[in-house]
Amino acid sequence: MATPSPSNEWQAFWLAVGFLTRIPMLARITYSQRLMNQSSLYFPLVGLLLGVIYAVTFSVFSLIASPWVAIILVTTVHLFITGAFHEDGLADSVDALGGGYTVEKRLEIMKDSRIGTYGTVALVMALLLKVTLLAETRHIWLALLAAPAISRLTPLLLMTTMSYVTDPDKSKSKPVADGFSTTRLMIAAGFVLVLSAGLSFWHPLLIIGTLPAVLLVALCWGAYLRSQLGGYTGDALGASVVFSELVLLLFL
Repeated sequence: MATPSPSNEWQAFWLAVGFLTRIPMLARITYSQRLMNQSSLYFPLVGLLLGVIYAVTFSVFSLIASPWVAIILVTTVHLFITGAFHEDGLADSVDALGGGYTVEKRLEIMKDSRIGTYGTVALVMALLLKVTLLAETRHIWLALLAAPAISRLTPLLLMTTMSYVTDPDKSKSKPVADGFSTTRLMIAAGFVLVLSAGLSFWHPLLIIGTLPAVLLVALCWGAYLRSQLGGYTGDALGASVVFSELVLLLFL
């Protein structure tokens, strides 16, 4: 296999930015399925970029509002800048797993753009819990900075260890999920651990909570997906990011 060139990696990074956020891509992209697959490596780095935006935004909002109001405003910014991408995956996953009695029916529900009762309840509770946990954290800016990067390692772990189970012709996630290598997983994991170690100067529990947060969600959510779907979907990957953020915030 040919070694990826710096140019391809640069494009892969910006493709990851465009895939996960509404931030304009500042690079000319020669799109291919291979490049889309390579872009998965940069999910944690994109998470760090988002974390910087959230931490700075919170610092500004906290000058003119209470911490609770500032956190709610930052959460609103998050939902806008990401297009509620992972939250949509959470709602679709819970709707499908709660309302489907066969694998085929679950996958059918997951593709439905409408949101049901299960998904609505899960989404509301997840956002309420996230806002509350952030408000209870001593170093809010640190949680806002680190959680988006750390949580985006979880889908990479699921992609490496599980099979993709949906119609590839109708899914935009297939090129991302297809053939993600263990080598690139280790690079992404190394980045997350170095980041956590560096930020642990302000909160020692950050490095202690990083691996448990990722592994706990990957193991528990992954096992449940295997039993209910036989593998993962793009929506399930999005849900894993939300779950990992909440578990990490619980550690903090």
